[in-house]
Amino acid sequence: MERGNVLVVGNSGVGKSTLVNAVLGEEKAKVGWGIEGTTDKLTIYENENLPFRIIDTVGFEPSFIKRSNAINAVKKWSKNSAKEGHEDSQINVIWFCVEGTSRKLFPNVIKDLSKATSMWKSVPVIVVITKSYSVPEREENIAMVHNAFAKQKYYSKNLHKVIPVVASTFVLNDSAYASPEGITELIDATNELMPEGIEAAKLDIAAFKLGRRRMMAHSVVGAATTAGVVVGAVPVPFPDALILAPIEITEVNAIAKIYGIKNNEDSKRFLNSIVEVGTVSTVAKTAINALKSIPGINLGASILNAVIAGSIVAAIGEGSLYAFEQVHLGKKSIKDIDWVTNVIESKLSSQFIEKVKMAISKITESTDKKAISNIIMDIFKSFNKET
Repeated sequence: MERGNVLVVGNSGVGKSTLVNAVLGEEKAKVGWGIEGTTDKLTIYENENLPFRIIDTVGFEPSFIKRSNAINAVKKWSKNSAKEGHEDSQINVIWFCVEGTSRKLFPNVIKDLSKATSMWKSVPVIVVITKSYSVPEREENIAMVHNAFAKQKYYSKNLHKVIPVVASTFVLNDSAYASPEGITELIDATNELMPEGIEAAKLDIAAFKLGRRRMMAHSVVGAATTAGVVVGAVPVPFPDALILAPIEITEVNAIAKIYGIKNNEDSKRFLNSIVEVGTVSTVAKTAINALKSIPGINLGASILNAVIAGSIVAAIGEGSLYAFEQVHLGKKSIKDIDWVTNVIESKLSSQFIEKVKMAISKITESTDKKAISNIIMDIFKSFNKET
């Protein structure tokens, strides 16, 4: 099995570094006392006898700015791990460290920790209750952790273990002390979860990259929609959607590239079928005629044409985004021309007309072209969710 990574997160002073040293069996992580934590950057620790690496993080300080910086540091690490060549830094198991002597902080602490690791929605979580000196309080602490996690949207299903630990001997007085415990249990639990965590990290990275593709594709659709609005606003007759063909061709090709669609004969037929529906098809012409004949519209011809043109480009773009995403995910084939034709035609159906009516209701004669484009995009982004 490949060697995975454990991300250790928690408030400053909670005892993360002491825990890391206890698990490693040697003093590698810097330990200190005081208000501020001693770990000032994310650091990887490993021991040749330990089956996983440990990534120690910046402690969450009480101040808002320092806490935000700590959260952002973890987010930055996570995003970098999605880059090619950085696969070894992906997170496979998360240790959420909460202090057993600060039980009232559990809900807020877990909320902050969840923000920091929001990219890893499938990765197994172990909550480590550090400084768990009081044996009678452990069951209460464990119950508090479960209650706090139950309120988290994603992490309630990812919580696999809650393990109280004493990472180093804690001296109470000359004759009493709390001895180390829970460390071997933590190592065993982490090792057992690692295969699942490695697969989960792959899924989370894939979801992150898909989200990035979708964001880039939306930006292309936005730019194309603005271009459509500009073309439509030109004070000349707008008889059909054919004048939008150059914009749509550029838009569809750009989205195909984002989703890694190879340039071959099959993809050309796939792309051409999308553009044809949005330009010369009966569906497109019917939609335009229906919109132009809507009674009671208080917009001049130029603004109305701009809205219609921008809406057609937006609908084609969002339809293309959905279609290429399905191909990218392996759910559909680039050879399925009939399917993609039906998808794009559905974008110009009666539902499309209702969406354009909604856009028209938000636009006046004084609305500028960029604002028109933004209004159209806000409405049409919902198309993929409804498909």
